[in-house]
Amino acid sequence: MLAFLLYRGALASRDRELAMRTLFIIPVVMIGLSLSSMSGHGALGGGVWAVWLLGVLAGAVATWRLGSGAPIVVDRAAGTVRHRGSWMPLMLMIAIFCTKYAVAVTTALHPELAQNLVFAVTVTLLFGLFNGVFVGRLARYVAAWLAQPEPAVA
Repeated sequence: MLAFLLYRGALASRDRELAMRTLFIIPVVMIGLSLSSMSGHGALGGGVWAVWLLGVLAGAVATWRLGSGAPIVVDRAAGTVRHRGSWMPLMLMIAIFCTKYAVAVTTALHPELAQNLVFAVTVTLLFGLFNGVFVGRLARYVAAWLAQPEPAVA
């Protein structure tokens, strides 16, 4: 999994043309990786999903507002989007991977932390924020895609 994340992160660092559907791969993988570490059986119970969603919303809104630099170039006729290279996705992927690892080691060494409310809220919000950055970035691409007029059929 780490090798895949490093590979995808390195690809994300370069400008390139991507099919719109390709932009969904990393956000979906990262959300899955985060969700696999969470459950409703800990200190938050079923509230884990609300805390995570709060983090996602905060991360997505921050990314939407802060990421409005250069315009996103869309070619709906070709079905592609011009992806600007950035090292941020790699940093976020590593952060999620390391957080998941650190939580697993910490809770293995100190099982009582699984029932600690502060620990649970902190970890869940952190995963939500990380995922929210991916969601916010993807939302910007989708909005640019939808704002672009449909290509005329000849």
